[in-house]
Amino acid sequence: MKEGERSGRISAELWEVLRRHRWRIAAAVALLLVAKLATVAVPLLLKRIIDALSTASLPASLPLYLLVGYALLRFSSTLFNEWRDLLFVRVTLAAVSAYAQKTFSHLHALGPRFHARRKLGSLLPDIDRGTGGIAFLLGVGLFTIVPTLVEIGLVLAIMLNRYAAGFAGIILVTFLVYAGFTLVFTARRVFYQRRVNKLDSTAKGRLADSLINYDTVKYFGGEAREARRFAAIMGDWVDAGAANQRALFTLHVGQSAIIALGVAAIMVLAGQAVLARQMSVGDLVLINAYALQVCLPLNALGFTYREARDAWVNAERLFELLRERPEIDDPPGSPALQPGPGEIVFEHVSFHYEAARPVLVDVSLRIAPGTTLAVVGRSGSGKSTLARLLLRYYDPANGRILVDGQDIRLCSAASVRQAIGVVPQDTALFNDTIGSNIAYGRSGSTLEEVVAACRAAHLHEVIEALPGGYDAPVGERGVNLSGGEKQRIAIARAVLKDPPILIFDEATSALDVDSEHAITQELDRLSQHRTTLVIAHRLSTIVNADTIVVMDRGRIVEQGTHGELLRRKGAYARLWLLQQRMEEDAAR
Repeated sequence: MKEGERSGRISAELWEVLRRHRWRIAAAVALLLVAKLATVAVPLLLKRIIDALSTASLPASLPLYLLVGYALLRFSSTLFNEWRDLLFVRVTLAAVSAYAQKTFSHLHALGPRFHARRKLGSLLPDIDRGTGGIAFLLGVGLFTIVPTLVEIGLVLAIMLNRYAAGFAGIILVTFLVYAGFTLVFTARRVFYQRRVNKLDSTAKGRLADSLINYDTVKYFGGEAREARRFAAIMGDWVDAGAANQRALFTLHVGQSAIIALGVAAIMVLAGQAVLARQMSVGDLVLINAYALQVCLPLNALGFTYREARDAWVNAERLFELLRERPEIDDPPGSPALQPGPGEIVFEHVSFHYEAARPVLVDVSLRIAPGTTLAVVGRSGSGKSTLARLLLRYYDPANGRILVDGQDIRLCSAASVRQAIGVVPQDTALFNDTIGSNIAYGRSGSTLEEVVAACRAAHLHEVIEALPGGYDAPVGERGVNLSGGEKQRIAIARAVLKDPPILIFDEATSALDVDSEHAITQELDRLSQHRTTLVIAHRLSTIVNADTIVVMDRGRIVEQGTHGELLRRKGAYARLWLLQQRMEEDAAR
């Protein structure tokens, strides 16, 4: 996407946020303007005080009304600014919250392709920097750039009205030179800031990936290797940060030099006017105060512009993330899948992840309501893809999938998944309690329902024996539980969900023989009176299936019962004999 188009989209998004809070923003801007008027009036009052106290004949008493008024003006400037911030804070917080929620929901809406290639460690900093950048951009335009321009305009108007045009001319030239210098050198610095951000995200991604794979690092003695890889990334980050700081040094020194020259020119001109008796000492103080009042905001404006550019770069990545399109995007008003007995039909289904590598080729099969169909085959034969298509993670390239006569492509993906329970090979658990992880199977379930599901999964006694029972923490990724216990949690979730259709995706392949036998019995009980698709690796777990389908290179090569397939002495029989020999060798 072109730079201008990208900037336009970000601006439109920010404008929409401001439009939603226009009344609160209008009140904040009004307070801002009152605060700026008070700020600009302070030097005028200070001039009157100095002139009153520096006359040849001193006044009989202190001009208290001027001194009190001076103090009140200074206080009112701070009061109105703080009041403005109090009003506007809800706008920035609401915007950050809205974009955090929008990003969270969007990430869940994105498909498996995105999540397969994303790096969580670098994704989270992008989101954090992006939301922070949005908050900064919302406040900077209204409360730094606008008030600075208003203040400069008021000062120029007063200077033109009271003094020679040369003073206002110097201020205007200083502002224009400063603004031009800042724009040019800040634009150059954006390259370095983007590189720093990219390397920062890469470093955090590398750190997270290494810690997630802590066991693998230990298995292969890779600590030093990981440290070297991380050190190389951090070395590049240091170099990029130093280059960024050099660019910032040039910018700061140049800005300060421009301001110093402007102030010096104003003070020389004012000093000459005082010596020539054309201005009073109070006028000199007033001009000096206005010169500083313009130049200090200029410095703040330069800093704000730099920070705004950095915030813009940070927000770019967040908006790029929000522009990622889900692979399954239901049109508005898509009908829900209507409940039925659970018949599943694949009609001439073809699918590929990459065009040059077909995964399924003209697959047709039917799973009758209340029956179990098992799919076996070598790795890469397309077994698990059947389950992903049924769950609508993807839609077929050709053909269609029917559930109770309804084309699931025309139904909302959420309603299709609601009708299906899954017991995966690797059960993913939240870093929460056992009870909460099981209750995730059905929103709003009670503790009694969770306990009943655990009894059905033969898990209740195991949980009761744990310190804390159902409140026992499972640890990150379930590290506090064994493989068999995690699988039983997955079964309990499926029992609690009580769906008409079940998918067992190699649910026992990672277990030992004893655990596999126990889990298989529970899976058999769970699948009774439900339509079940079993993706199997170990053939011993699916001998009782109503139908067994053998796949090879994305095609169905055989199907029938266990006995029928053995009698044919084809691909299934060869797989069966091979696994029997391997089990016999392992038992010796």
